[in-house]
Amino acid sequence: MEIGAKIKELRILNGLTQEELADRSELSKGFISQLENDLTSPSISTLEDILQCLGMTINEFFSKEEAPGQVVFGENDYFEKVDDELRNKTEWIIPNAQKNMMEPIRLTIKAGGSTYPDNPHEGEELGYVLKGEITIVIGNEKYRAKSGEAFYYTPDKKHYIFSRKGAEILWVSAPPSF
Repeated sequence: MEIGAKIKELRILNGLTQEELADRSELSKGFISQLENDLTSPSISTLEDILQCLGMTINEFFSKEEAPGQVVFGENDYFEKVDDELRNKTEWIIPNAQKNMMEPIRLTIKAGGSTYPDNPHEGEELGYVLKGEITIVIGNEKYRAKSGEAFYYTPDKKHYIFSRKGAEILWVSAPPSF
């Protein structure tokens, strides 16, 4: 493991300069620079001080990182639900995305179709119209979006989407950020 590269990565993730990290850990900027370039090694005590400033324990620092999960997804990975009554097809294009910060779907609405009216909830919703034209209904307001246009709203009122002629959209729901 290259300790210096990992410390540099953590420093940058925390938005700190070398000088700021040096000040917080009561070290010199030169020492931090040498450490990040693997020109010197810290004592355990010094490493613990640096990691404390970066919000990490020594155990977390040396724990084996999990291999990244699947990154690219294809049609064989999608979960699909067809609603004949509302004349739409929902495809969850990232499996098990409910556990993630975002839940992207591809929504195909047939002519005269719609989504189920959703009650107000926390979070954000955005979409991009891939084909066709849609109407977004939020409370008593209606908004139109056509192919090549994006939409974004806070779902704090009852809301749904419908299409007179049919449409395909990429839609992403995200929970509230804390």
